[in-house]
Amino acid sequence: MILLCCLFACVKSSYSQVQGGEHSFEFLRLATSPHVTALGGLGVINPSRDVMMSTMNPSLLRQKFHTHLGLNYNLYYAGTKVTNLYYAHHVSKLQTTFGLGLQYLDYGKFTLTDQLGNINGDGLARDYCFTLTASRAYLERWRYGASLKYAHSYLINQKADALLLDVGVSYFDTTNKIYLGAVVKNAGIAVRNYTAGIQQSLPLDLQIGVMKKFKKAPFSISVTGHHLYTWDVRYDNPADKVDNQLLFGDTTSTSKTYFADKLFRHLVFALDLNLGKHLEISAGYNHMRRGELAYSEKKGISGFSFGGGLYLNRFVIHYARSYYHIAGAYNEFGINFQLNKLFGLGDGGQKINWSEKFANEF
Repeated sequence: MILLCCLFACVKSSYSQVQGGEHSFEFLRLATSPHVTALGGLGVINPSRDVMMSTMNPSLLRQKFHTHLGLNYNLYYAGTKVTNLYYAHHVSKLQTTFGLGLQYLDYGKFTLTDQLGNINGDGLARDYCFTLTASRAYLERWRYGASLKYAHSYLINQKADALLLDVGVSYFDTTNKIYLGAVVKNAGIAVRNYTAGIQQSLPLDLQIGVMKKFKKAPFSISVTGHHLYTWDVRYDNPADKVDNQLLFGDTTSTSKTYFADKLFRHLVFALDLNLGKHLEISAGYNHMRRGELAYSEKKGISGFSFGGGLYLNRFVIHYARSYYHIAGAYNEFGINFQLNKLFGLGDGGQKINWSEKFANEF
């Protein structure tokens, strides 16, 4: 209960960051692995064997991920190059599991011109974020963790820097196969803004999720709520307003409430189907993504995502396909390595706890 109160305190202290609807460092909202992408872009509570899930909630980082390295490199829309790295290491003396991550986006070169169209050379744009995570167990079923992040953004000739913190808790009821998770993401301050004297908000978010596995069925379902610090996250569309003509020429404007739409925009639904011990199929639905990006005349399957995972002895391979818009889907590949099974490092590995192996948890 104390841990949950701390989460809400982080949101309250950073609430001023979310006003205005525009944020810098929006790339921090992107999923950092194909598995997360396949689940709809969020993964607050998913006790899978994928170390990259720890990037979504630091409390999911566990000692079973000791020396695991996650890597994915993909081409995003418009030729944007995306790289994600994450390494986990458990220190037995401290009873703590640490993680070190990198998120990097390269938007490529842009031709710079003046108002008359004269070319003034080329410009670059890129974003990156370094993450340091620590996670520990509490009693038998709880875990808590935090990630300290340094984010840098370079857009043509402007720079911005920020220090951010993710704080998360997880609850694992392995008897009843119920899992709960909560995380405050991207609470922090902008150290340097793109324009001096103009403070820009950060992509703060509060996410809570629940997952249910079934003892006699090879699948699990989960629901994750996001942007829970505010009710109305729906785009304020002027077309939704209706003018009502009153007496003496006065008019009043009314708009629909859209209660169901506002509710479901906070929710992401996901499914994991296990086909034996080594193959997993995942699917997700993100209603906010569909509401914001789908073409009104032909929505197709915008907001849906699918993927699969192959769990081998030393490798984990994931693929995902996410539908943002009918114009095209995004394909993503990723691979995890169990380095202590690939490289023992001899006596040196023993000294740095490299060769130690831990039993699977949850």
